[in-house]
Amino acid sequence: RLTNLLFVQMGFGVDQHGNDARNADGSGGGATKAAVRAVRNAIEFNSIPGVIEAVPGGREEMLISVKLGVPRQRGSMDPMEVDLNEVAKVFPYGRLLPMEVVVGGLSFNTGRVVRELGDEDDLAACVAACVSIGYDDGKQESGGSVHTLHDTKDGV
Repeated sequence: RLTNLLFVQMGFGVDQHGNDARNADGSGGGATKAAVRAVRNAIEFNSIPGVIEAVPGGREEMLISVKLGVPRQRGSMDPMEVDLNEVAKVFPYGRLLPMEVVVGGLSFNTGRVVRELGDEDDLAACVAACVSIGYDDGKQESGGSVHTLHDTKDGV
């Protein structure tokens, strides 16, 4: 439970060769590559050295929350498949909370099929990611607000 929110960052990732099916080796598939790129994009240009002092227990106790907006599978109301184990590998430290995958993002036609890259069609996938970090202060009862909301006024 992430009760104290310290950092929120958004990112996006595109796979111009996204297919609904898994790759031949059983990995990825769907929007996995785009999701990995989106999470990387959210965190790659940020430095959070103060987290060591701000989070009780330092980096190892830092909680990471990830929400992914993923395009729908063709002919379905469900999001495209994402291999969350691949997405989890992006984070070098911290405790990853269960990731949330919702319908979102964008799928579009590229107008080109590249069979050498495993394309089955010209569908591309764009995934949006929100990555939040913080910690659990242990004070809030379970079932309460996920984190404290703040107004834009200083000190409120």
